Amino acid sequence: QLQLVESGGGLVQPGGSLTLSCTASHTLDSYAIGWFRRAPGKELEGVACITSMGPRSNYATSVKGLFTISRDNAKATVYLEMKSLKVEDTGLYYCAAAPRGYYVCSTSPTGYGSWGQGTQVTVSS
Repeated sequence: QLQLVESGGGLVQPGGSLTLSCTASHTLDSYAIGWFRRAPGKELEGVACITSMGPRSNYATSVKGLFTISRDNAKATVYLEMKSLKVEDTGLYYCAAAPRGYYVCSTSPTGYGSWGQGTQVTVSS
C-alpha cells in the first residue's frame, strides 16, 4: 500500500511563496501525482498533476503560471512550488497517486487511489 505524506504548509502573507512536498513510502516511478486542495466550505479542487514519464504536467486555470509541480523519482517526492499566493489559495492541500500514470494525468480526483493526510496552507495578512 502506497503511503503519501505532505509537508511544507504554513502561514504566509499574500504575495508570498511556499513549496509543498509529497513523499511516498516507496517508488513513485509508475504513478502520476496530483495536488488537490479543499478550501473552507468548498469542494475539493484539483490544482496540478504530473505524469511519471516526460514528465508532463497540467494545472488548474486559477494557478497556471503561479504554481509549478515537479518530481524527483530518486527521492520518491513530488513538489508544488507556489508563488504570489492569494488569500483564496488558503486550504488543506493533499497529494494523491494514480497508478500507471506514465503519459497522462488529470486534475480530477477520479483515478487517484492513494491520498495523503494533507498539509494546511493559510494565506493571510
